[in-house]
Amino acid sequence: MKFGGTSTLHLCLTSVSLLILIVVSTEASDPSLSSSSIIARFQQYLQINTAQPNPEYQQAAEFIISQAKSLSLESQTIEFVTGKPLILLKWPGTNPALPSILLYSHTDVVPAEHQKWTHHPFGAHIDEEGNIYARGSQDMKCVGMQYLEAIRRLKASGFQPYRSIYLSFAPDEEIGGNDGAGKFASSEIFNNLNVGIVLDEGLPSPNENYRAFYAERSPWWLVIRATGAPGHGAKLYDNTAMENLLKSIETIRKFRASQFDLVKAGLRAEGEVVSVNLVFLKAGTPTPTGFVMNLQPSEAEAGFDIRVPPNADPKSLERRITEEWAPASRNMTFRFKQKVAVHDKFGKPILTATDNSNPWWILLEDAVRNAGGKLGKPEMFPASTDARYFRQQGFAAIGFSPIANTPSLLHDHNEFLNQDEYLKGIEIYESIIKAYASYVENETERSSRDEL
Repeated sequence: MKFGGTSTLHLCLTSVSLLILIVVSTEASDPSLSSSSIIARFQQYLQINTAQPNPEYQQAAEFIISQAKSLSLESQTIEFVTGKPLILLKWPGTNPALPSILLYSHTDVVPAEHQKWTHHPFGAHIDEEGNIYARGSQDMKCVGMQYLEAIRRLKASGFQPYRSIYLSFAPDEEIGGNDGAGKFASSEIFNNLNVGIVLDEGLPSPNENYRAFYAERSPWWLVIRATGAPGHGAKLYDNTAMENLLKSIETIRKFRASQFDLVKAGLRAEGEVVSVNLVFLKAGTPTPTGFVMNLQPSEAEAGFDIRVPPNADPKSLERRITEEWAPASRNMTFRFKQKVAVHDKFGKPILTATDNSNPWWILLEDAVRNAGGKLGKPEMFPASTDARYFRQQGFAAIGFSPIANTPSLLHDHNEFLNQDEYLKGIEIYESIIKAYASYVENETERSSRDEL
C-alpha cells in the first residue's frame, strides 16, 4: 500500500514537472508567449486613446492588423461609415461549410476625467499589486486582446479549428453602436460569415464565479415635454408646464420604486426589472447670469433612461407612458430618442437559450470548468451591449468577460484589471475557442435526421 502510494505520488510529480518544462520550453522557443510579452501587448492597446467623442480609430486599427499579421490571420477593414473602421479577422476552419464562431469586441471607450484618476487613464500603469490601470482595461479592450492571445496559444500548440473563427473589432459601441455593430449585423458581409454563435462582453464578477449573460435590457430613451401658459412668478394657477411635468416625474418615481423594491427584496435581479432614471431636466428662461426668477416657463422637458428586459410587456409600458406619464389631457407629449425592440424579427423575446437546447451554452459551461473556472447563474445584462444587434437578427449571443474577483469599474474612475486575472482569462478563452471550433455533434445529428 505504501509502495503504491509512493509510486502514484512520484508519477504525479513527474507529470507536473513535465508540464512545467513544456510551458517553459515553449515560452523560451517563442518569446511572444511569455507573460511579459502578453502584458506588454495589452498595455500597448490600452495606451491608444479611443475615447469618445474623438477616438483614435485609425491607430487602433493599425495595431490590431499588426497583431493579425503576427498570427497569420486574414484581415479586412470595413467602413460602413467613413472614418469608423471595423476590423474583421479570420482563422479559417478545415470545414468552412459549418456555422462559424464570431468573437466580437469594440475598440472605443468612454471618456475619462484625468484629474480624478490615480494614474493616467491611457498610461496602462501597473502598480505593485499587478493592477493595470487604464480606460478599457475592463470595458472591453481586455476581451479583444484575450481573444488574440488565446489564438496565439492555440496556434503554438498546433491546434487547427474545424469551424472558421472570426474576430471583429467594431467602433462606436459606447455611443449606441449604430454605425458599427448595427450596420455590421444587418449587412451582407455578416450574412456571408454563416455565424453560429456570437461571443460579446459581459461584466466583472466580485467573487470567484464568472458571469455570463444570455439577454439584456433594451434602452428606451424617453423625453417628456409639458406645455402651459407662461405667467408671472407670483401667480397661482392650474396646469402650468412645470406643475404638469412634476406630476409626471412623481408618477414615474413611484413606478421606479416599485421595480427597485423587487430587486432589494431579492425577488428579481437588476437585469430582470424595468429601470427608469431621470437623466435631465430642461426648463426656465435663461439669462447671462442664470434664469429669470419671476417668470413661469411655457414649456419644460425631462429625459429618462429606461431599460426594458425581454420578459417585460412592451405594449403595457407604452400604454403607461401614454396614459399616466405623458397624458395629452395635461398638455403633454413624448418622444423617444432611442427605442430598441424587446422582441426579435420573429416576434420572440430577444434572448439566448441557456439549457440543453443550446449546445453553445453547454459548451461554454464545460469549457470554463475545464479551464479551472466557475460559472455563476446565467443573467440578463442590466445595461446594453452590441450583442443585441445580433440577437435581433435571431442569432445566439452570449455576453462573457472572464474577469473574477474584481470590482466592476466600467465607466468609473481608476478602472483596472489585475494582470494575473487577465492572464487567467486567456486560458479560459483558449478553452472556449477550442471547444467551439471543434464542435461537430450538432451537424452529425442533423445529418442523421436528414437520412431518415
